[in-house]
Amino acid sequence: MSDIRESIISVKSALASKPDAGPAPDRPAVAVIEDGLRCRTEGAGGWTVVTDMPAAVGGEGAAPTPGWLIRAALASCAATTIAMRAEELGIALTRLEVTAESETDMRGLLGVGDGIAAGPVTARLRVEVAADGEDEQRLEELVVWADGHSPVGDCVRRAVPVELEITGG
Repeated sequence: MSDIRESIISVKSALASKPDAGPAPDRPAVAVIEDGLRCRTEGAGGWTVVTDMPAAVGGEGAAPTPGWLIRAALASCAATTIAMRAEELGIALTRLEVTAESETDMRGLLGVGDGIAAGPVTARLRVEVAADGEDEQRLEELVVWADGHSPVGDCVRRAVPVELEITGG
């Protein structure tokens, strides 16, 4: 049994034994504008992510945009959830690639026109998956299950309410 599979089974068992287990705080992300539109976001454990905007809107284009990070999070979370479930089921994947794409109308971000969404108007995930000795139906069931259990995919689809708190500094 792989370490991943053992870990998943152990955590599932621990959670199942605690029927009152519920939501717990996630690690916060703190974003600070460094220069122009370059933004440094830090998290627990010393993690750092830098974003920037394209030159067309005043950035330097020196780092990924926040919108690209959403697509990266969507793709990597889907891939990770598929890989975890495959390990749990004993499916040895030989290929797994997830691509997240979207279309965004920049008029929404810039406030040009009424009623135009600031975020993506469409999104899609493309999953390429293969495993020796597994039929297409089982792999499709694997991907569909994982898609329904991907935390980032769920957040994007379910539109989690965000409370806005403004303080002086």
